[in-house]
Amino acid sequence: MTLPKAPTMRLDGKRALVTGASSGIGQACAVALAEAGAHVVCAARGVDRLQDTVAQMREKGWSAEALALDIGDLEAMRRTMRGQSLDVVVNSAGLARHSAALDTTPEDFDAVMGVNLRAAYFLSAEAARAMSDKGGSIIHIGSQMGHVGGIERALYCASKHGLEGMIKSMAIEWGKSGIRINSICPTFIRTPLGEQTLQNPERRKWIEEKIKLGRIGEVEDIMGAVVYLASNASALVTGTALMIDGGWTAD
Repeated sequence: MTLPKAPTMRLDGKRALVTGASSGIGQACAVALAEAGAHVVCAARGVDRLQDTVAQMREKGWSAEALALDIGDLEAMRRTMRGQSLDVVVNSAGLARHSAALDTTPEDFDAVMGVNLRAAYFLSAEAARAMSDKGGSIIHIGSQMGHVGGIERALYCASKHGLEGMIKSMAIEWGKSGIRINSICPTFIRTPLGEQTLQNPERRKWIEEKIKLGRIGEVEDIMGAVVYLASNASALVTGTALMIDGGWTAD
């Protein structure tokens, strides 16, 4: 009898690109992948914070580089991606403009959809091209709001529900090439962006009542999940959403 051997979650020799890597969940994903052994291309629009992130990662002895990139600029994004050799792409760039549905403007609609869905769609396509000869893992930071509705979140939910449908279809299309595509769907996470909602006592009460584990998420809660989906430990996982929502969607 030969016992099975657990697949490694190490990423040594892998090259990863993380968008939105200068802060919050994206920064945590970049750190997690680098600590697991990957060379991480940290991409974001804010150059100063991005360079500080990379400098601190290098001080830890990890392999990282900074890349100024606005994924909403499709031509610039395509030019950049076509010069990359990548094994892992994590898309953490996102935009939220919350309001009652009756108050949503066409400008807000286009801005949110432009980043959360349009840019995610074409970034995925370019990532798949970069992986077509060897396979790889594409990971989007989605949201629990891609599976439920929320107060004053019709626009955001529309973008994240659309992302989940996109991921399922791309998984079917690219599976034979060894390209996996999945999402990580967090609940409310304590980040500079999330604090805008958490500082509202009424909203915070609603959030804490919905999270069955009784606490707001931290960026560290995402880090193990992104390493799992990037590694061989998830070799048979594609077209799915990994819920990190404290039980929010268990109802």
